[in-house]
Amino acid sequence: MQCYKVDPEKPIKLKKLDANDLGNWEGKKKDARKTFAGLQKELAELQEVLYAEQKQKVLIILQAMDTGGKDGTTRSLLEKVNPQGVKLANFKVPTPIELAHDYLWRVHPKVPAKGEIVFFNRSHYEDVLVVRVHELVSKEVWKKRYEQINAFEKMLAEEGTTILKFYLHIDLEEQKQRFIERLTDPKKQWKFNPGDLEERKLWDSYQAAYQDVLNKTSTPWAPWYAIPANRNWYRNLCVGSVIVDTLKSLKMKYPEPISDPETYLQALENEGKEKQE
Repeated sequence: MQCYKVDPEKPIKLKKLDANDLGNWEGKKKDARKTFAGLQKELAELQEVLYAEQKQKVLIILQAMDTGGKDGTTRSLLEKVNPQGVKLANFKVPTPIELAHDYLWRVHPKVPAKGEIVFFNRSHYEDVLVVRVHELVSKEVWKKRYEQINAFEKMLAEEGTTILKFYLHIDLEEQKQRFIERLTDPKKQWKFNPGDLEERKLWDSYQAAYQDVLNKTSTPWAPWYAIPANRNWYRNLCVGSVIVDTLKSLKMKYPEPISDPETYLQALENEGKEKQE
């Protein structure tokens, strides 16, 4: 899945990114589902080692247009994972207190500690996306934030955090169909926000903003992956593959077992004998 990794030396054009692309998995949906089931199991095992080892920190950032699949991706990936050691952070409209501070103030406390995987559902990138599109601050202000974000993520990486960033790319027609599905399914109507249609009118502006984000903030220490996301099963397979491969590369190990376990076993066995006597 490295073909979807954004190379800052080769600027990406979102208009040329096919949201329906299936790579080498065209016509292999059943095989892909089996492969993903294996990835789910591997992720659960790797997360357990990460939590036990208490040395590594992993931050996974998901960004997408409305209905892009951030929730679905997270839910699918974590289906078999022990919730211990995994956290989710969802960055919504800033509160008055958050707005009184710099835009990264609310982000830093949410990053992972040793042994944790943290998923950001939206993130500090909203401050060069929504803020830019809606002109909440001047261009002079938001243009500086690309370098600030790169520096922030570099600091996290140098302190031992592995960072993976995924942009889930759907097209305008797919978003329309997903909105229709929400509106016609009573169980999904709660997900629909009338404001989403207003945001949809700004599609081109958001695409331009996302394109700049991908090209200006994909770095060796915090790379972006632009994932074709019109097909949920392929989206999940791509994201899962990158995460599992990255966790494997960390070469994690369970802590050394306690020395002389027989001594403790003997103590427990003797405890039972003492009670009988």
